[in-house]
Amino acid sequence: MVRNTANNAKTVEPLKIADARNATRHVFIRDFMIECLIGVHDHEKQSKQRLRVNLDLAVIEGDHPIIDDIANVVNYETMANGIQEIANQGHVNLVETFAQKIADMCLEDHRVHSARVRVEKLDILENAASVGVEIERFNEV
Repeated sequence: MVRNTANNAKTVEPLKIADARNATRHVFIRDFMIECLIGVHDHEKQSKQRLRVNLDLAVIEGDHPIIDDIANVVNYETMANGIQEIANQGHVNLVETFAQKIADMCLEDHRVHSARVRVEKLDILENAASVGVEIERFNEV
């Protein structure tokens, strides 16, 4: 969301994900570490690299109570296993492609309204903690 301040300067604020008025729950995974074959250079096609994945899902709660049953929620363990399965599928050239595959997997669950995916390669630039991409995708509802 972009807001204008009193002096008309624009500031960017993160979108609010959890929202009681719209019955939306925020399901997330923070700093999920995996290794996979990713990159366009020859050496990146031979050796796995460390990635950090962050996932933010806006989940529509609906009218059904949770009733303390995992079947009634979007399960972050299922999402983590899905990320690992995508990593195990083989070489991917771009972090953008990897992030899109994760978003597509998340959006297969009709309760997920939006998926924000950040993928970071950790060992690329000597003077940077990470490089990568963040995307946000929506379910067609």
